[in-house]
Amino acid sequence: MKLRPVLTTLALLLGALFAPGFGVLGGATDAHAVTKISHATATSMFRSSGITWSSSGGCSDRNNPTCTSFEQLNLASAQGAQTLRSASGCALNITGGTETGHAGGTYSHWNGYKLDYSKYTCIGSYIKNTFTYIGLRGDGAPQWRSGSGNVYADEGNHWDVTYYNCGGC
Repeated sequence: MKLRPVLTTLALLLGALFAPGFGVLGGATDAHAVTKISHATATSMFRSSGITWSSSGGCSDRNNPTCTSFEQLNLASAQGAQTLRSASGCALNITGGTETGHAGGTYSHWNGYKLDYSKYTCIGSYIKNTFTYIGLRGDGAPQWRSGSGNVYADEGNHWDVTYYNCGGC
């Protein structure tokens, strides 16, 4: 047996194991390549699942903080919203998407990982009774983590959800 083919195979195998987002050692918070979708694609997906959306400015311009935009939303975030809607059976109204004006960071609204939802009794009860309470966020918002690793933060007047994946879609 030649050593070079064995080493090459081992290197490829280890590369696959440790590749962010692909290997078995990747976690829910590992950043990796994501599929971005357009505002039109997102609204079509939401409409088909009975999810509504609204903005204080009545607009969808990504560069206007009073709008609610889904431009450059991660596909997994849109699918996560659909999963939440179907699993909970609750009404969902999105009030924040990828528009400017939210806090920055890797897993931010702007980068397509977060959606904000109106607070309704049904969805609040579902989150609190289904997911695991994980304590307060740095800003004091109480948080719950789903079994798939997505994080739901109660920001007082809305739910701020970080989607690391589609939530079991």
